[in-house]
Amino acid sequence: MLRSGALRLCPPGALRGPRGSASPPARESRPPPRSFASEAIRVDLSLPNPSWSKDMRLLFDQFMKKTEDGSWKRLPSYKYVSPQSTEVKTFFPDAKPVKGADMPQAQLFPRSLEEGRGFEYAMFHNHVEHRTVCIFQGGPYLQGASGFLHGGAIATMMDSTLGACALRAGGVAMTANLNINFRRPIPLCSVVVINSQLDKVEGRKLFVSCNVQSVDGKTLHSEATSLFVKLNPKKV
Repeated sequence: MLRSGALRLCPPGALRGPRGSASPPARESRPPPRSFASEAIRVDLSLPNPSWSKDMRLLFDQFMKKTEDGSWKRLPSYKYVSPQSTEVKTFFPDAKPVKGADMPQAQLFPRSLEEGRGFEYAMFHNHVEHRTVCIFQGGPYLQGASGFLHGGAIATMMDSTLGACALRAGGVAMTANLNINFRRPIPLCSVVVINSQLDKVEGRKLFVSCNVQSVDGKTLHSEATSLFVKLNPKKV
């Protein structure tokens, strides 16, 4: 729990995984890139860093172990979206987004805060079961009520996890509807597990649901149902 008036990373100090762990090496802290250079786009931010708590690191190692037989796959995550990405603009020809070259500061929202202070997460996907799991640690910059995670922050991560699940099942898709029930507040700097699954497919409609649970699975924090719509493959 974050004490009132104190601001720190979650938690302080570096945490090292067990020797021989299946997890890849932790990424190094570095200043945020200033452009859309290829090396900046390809920095994978879903790898462990010193701000990750023991629970976060243990869960990461457990899921990395599951990837060894191919049943699960870790999904990489980057701060920048490639300026060559044109799916949304093609599907909505009247939309005029700012080009990446015209706004080099543009960053993916869940990856836009400093390391350890905002959204720290890693996602894993099971293609056979059409499931995506996100392990998420919300930092001190995401506070809503004193000492607790802002509802919009958890909604962001739920939408991101549901979207990853929909994308893996049907290709490029966008959120059409998202219904969330918040059950219990999430303490800042704690770790939760977001479990999402594809429920059914109707043409271009993808129905996906998820829940947010404590690490031990005993507390249900939130749950949601959602509708994603696949972009027309004939236009993309």
